[in-house]
Amino acid sequence: MRRRVAASVVGICLAALTGCVALPEAGPVVEVEQSGGSATDTGGAAAIDARPPQEGMSAAEVVKGFLDAMQAWPTELSTAKQFLSSETRSTWSPAGTIVYEDALPPAGAAARIEVRLGGASRLDARGAWQGDLPPEDSILGFRLVTEDGEYRIADLPDALVVPETWFEQRYRRVALYFPDPSGSVLVPEPVFVGDDPTFASSLVSGLLRGPGRALQGVLGTQLPSGLRVDLSVPVTDGLAAISLTGEASAFSPADTELLFAQLAWTLRQDPDVDAFTLAIDGRPVRTVGGETRIPVAVGDQLDPVGFQTDSLLHGLLDGLLVSGTPGSLDPVGGVMGRVDLGVRSVAVDLLGTRVAAVSEAGGTVLLAPLTDGEGVTPREDPSTDPGLPDVTTAAVGTDLLPPAWDVHDRLWLLDRTADGAVVRWVQGEDSGVLDVPGVTGEEVRDFLVSRDGTRLVAVVRGPRADTVRVARIRGDDSERATGATRSRPLNLDDDPSRRIRDVAWTSTTTLAVLNRLTDVSAKVVTVGVDGSPGGLDGIITTLSGATALVGSPARGTRVYAVTDTGLADLNATVRGPRVLDEGLTFVTYAG
Repeated sequence: MRRRVAASVVGICLAALTGCVALPEAGPVVEVEQSGGSATDTGGAAAIDARPPQEGMSAAEVVKGFLDAMQAWPTELSTAKQFLSSETRSTWSPAGTIVYEDALPPAGAAARIEVRLGGASRLDARGAWQGDLPPEDSILGFRLVTEDGEYRIADLPDALVVPETWFEQRYRRVALYFPDPSGSVLVPEPVFVGDDPTFASSLVSGLLRGPGRALQGVLGTQLPSGLRVDLSVPVTDGLAAISLTGEASAFSPADTELLFAQLAWTLRQDPDVDAFTLAIDGRPVRTVGGETRIPVAVGDQLDPVGFQTDSLLHGLLDGLLVSGTPGSLDPVGGVMGRVDLGVRSVAVDLLGTRVAAVSEAGGTVLLAPLTDGEGVTPREDPSTDPGLPDVTTAAVGTDLLPPAWDVHDRLWLLDRTADGAVVRWVQGEDSGVLDVPGVTGEEVRDFLVSRDGTRLVAVVRGPRADTVRVARIRGDDSERATGATRSRPLNLDDDPSRRIRDVAWTSTTTLAVLNRLTDVSAKVVTVGVDGSPGGLDGIITTLSGATALVGSPARGTRVYAVTDTGLADLNATVRGPRVLDEGLTFVTYAG
C-alpha cells in the first residue's frame, strides 16, 4: 500500500525540500526561549498529556494505555515508562520509530498481548526512513508480568509506535549534513524530526550518530563518535548553545571550519536559530579568529547544489545551444551558440564555463566552452568559426544518455551498450568505469547524478514495470570516484505496469517521476531519495502530452513538464499559459 505523508509534513507540490533528522528517544530537559516559531512550541499541533496507568487495568488495557502514552506531545516518555515493569523501565530506550496507518485493538492472553498494525513503516534512531515493515514484523508482541497486583509490560518492541495522523502533524522532513570524503561539499541525509522544543537537540544528536557504516567511503563527519549532547541544546535569543561531553582530540583549523559548517547547515533548518556556540567537556571551540559565536550562514561554499550555480534553463533550439528563461532562450556566446554541431542533448557544468553535448547518433560526447573570449565574431562559413578548435571529444560510446556534472567537475555518462548500461565518469585527464549493482548491465531509460556527487539515480526497464533505483557513490579525498553501493528500488505506487518517461530533481533529497498512463497522458509523482513519500499520496498532477521533466535541486527553481503545447510549471498553484520556444528539442538546468 502506498504510504501517505500529508501536506503538513512534506507538502503536496514540487517545491524544494531539504532532508530530515533524529527522532527523540527520550524527553530531555530543554530550556528554550518561548518565542514564536515552530521549534519553540508544539509545532502547531495540539499538546497531548499522557495518562499514567490506572488501578485494575487488564493486560490489553495496559498495552493500549502504553501505546496512547507514547503520543504525548511535546515528546516525553516518562509517563509511558510507568506501564513497564520496574526492570524494563530502566533499560527500554526506543531505537527507532514505527508509523502505522491503522491498528487492531490489543488482544491475547494475559501474559502475551499482540497488536496488529496496518500500513506500517519504520524509521531508524536518527529518523531516517527505512521503508515498509514486512507483514511478520507488523504484529507487535508484548509480554506482561504482574507487579504489586498490576499488569506491567516486561518485553516490548524497541521503537516508538505512533499513528500516521499523529506523525504527520508533528514531524518535519529536514536533513543532517555530512561532508563527503574530500571535505569539499556537504551532503544532505534526509530524516524526520519532531517539531517540538527538542528540535535543535535532535538535529545535533542525529549528527553525533554519524552517517553509519553502510555509507563508509560515501560520507564522513567531523564530530567524533564518542561525543554526546549534554542534556539538551537550549536556544535563547536565536543562539543555540551546544554542549557536548566525551573525548575529542584537538581540531586543526581546517577541521574546525568543516565542523562548524556541518553544524551550521544542519541547524539553519531551525527558524529560531541564527547562530550557535560549541563547547566540548566545558571547553569552547573557537574559530581561527578566536570567535565562539558562529552564524548558521557559514559554509556556503560547501553547498551541495553547487556554490553560486545559475538557475537558467539551457537547451537546444534549432540545433544551437541557448540559455535563459521560458520564452526567452537566447544563443550562448560560445561556438555552440553559433554552429549547429549536430547534438541531441547537453549538460552545462556547475561553474557555467563548459558544456558537454551528446552527438545526434549518441556515440560521441563533445566538450566546448560555454562562452568565447572577447572579440570573437561568427563567420559566414560555420566550418571556419574561430571557436571550433576549442571543441574536443570527451568520450565515445554506443548510445549515451544526457550527461550530468557534479560539484567536483566530474562528467557522468551512462552508455547503453549491447551488454546493458555502463556507467562512466570523466574528470579532466582522469576517467573510469563504475560498477553499480542493479544498474550496470541493465536496460536503463534515464539517469541522474546528484550535484554533490554521492547519489546515482537510474530508471531501469523491467519486463512488466520500470523502477527507479538509487545507489551511493564512493569517493576519496582527491575527489576521485572509487565505487558504488548496490542500488535499491524506490517505492512509487502499486501500478504493476508502470512505465516511466522521465525523472528529475526537485530538491537535494526528492525526485519527480513522470509515469506514463496512456499514449497521451501521464502523471507526476514525487518520492524521497530515501524511499519516503514525497507528497500527498505521491500524486502531484496528471498531464496531457507530457514527455519529459525539467527539474533542479537548487532552491527557488521551477519544475517543468515538457508537453506538446509547451512547458507546464508544476510549482504554480494555477497553471498559466504554457511557453515553449518553437524549435526547442532539449531543455535542462545546469548540472
